[in-house]
Amino acid sequence: MTVESPVANSVPAAKETRLQAAVRLRPNRPLIMAVLNVTPDSFSDGGAHMDLLSALRRAERLLELGADVIDIGGESTRPGSLRTAEAEELERVTPVIETLRRRTEAPISIDTMKPAVARAAMAAGADIWNDVMGLGYSDDAPRVAAALGCEVVIGHIRGEPQTMQTAPRYTDAAAEVAAELTARALAAEAAGVQRERIWLDPGLGFGKTADHNFALLARLGDLTRLGYPVMVGASRKGFIRVADPRGERPDQRLGGSLAAAILAAQGGARMIRVHDVAETAQALAVLTAVETAGD
Repeated sequence: MTVESPVANSVPAAKETRLQAAVRLRPNRPLIMAVLNVTPDSFSDGGAHMDLLSALRRAERLLELGADVIDIGGESTRPGSLRTAEAEELERVTPVIETLRRRTEAPISIDTMKPAVARAAMAAGADIWNDVMGLGYSDDAPRVAAALGCEVVIGHIRGEPQTMQTAPRYTDAAAEVAAELTARALAAEAAGVQRERIWLDPGLGFGKTADHNFALLARLGDLTRLGYPVMVGASRKGFIRVADPRGERPDQRLGGSLAAAILAAQGGARMIRVHDVAETAQALAVLTAVETAGD
């Protein structure tokens, strides 16, 4: 006979987060995280959604097209980008998050490296802290993430956006990225972030050459085997242009972006960050149909 612990029975189950609910509702395919930049200088959609009404219309359209999560960013992290003042970043993202939260129950992510912006975003209604710096912008970032209790996407980067593409070097990119992300995740857990709230992102394009990015996609299992859910963001990035020189503009990289999304899904990614939501949803639907055809 199995005897259940009275102590365990007395502890209430943790409330399911919006992101956890979204994962549960999509058991057979990765979630689609849609990019919404309210910046003048992001590499793909900079300046397109700077005013509140335009940003809200775009967010609602992305949800209609099949997005599971909206990722809102107020600071460009493209290669060579300069820092945005904290007050300006807050002014860009906070009204969008507050208003969007009143209109949808979909998970909302804040794409920021700054703990103060993450705090304000969670107070405004965000659920996820998507940090390309892997909680490394300041010493207190892991403690802030723990206090917020939100899901955290720990991105991999070497250096910072302004300098990251200055001759990046790896002996074994997949192994080194996995090891460095493990260290960041363990540091977050030591600071009090719950393990089940941690996601890993290999940081394609963040301190990597095209060959490094391709190697990371090819060996995504090195990350997924660590036991944390993995998010991949390859959409419209410059390494796709290297694979096909015709993709000079970001909006000319749809084919490569979809290929990367499929490869990420096959490699075990549980969330894919994209610009082209409808096309990605269609590609993933076909992949899911093929994978489940024999069930």
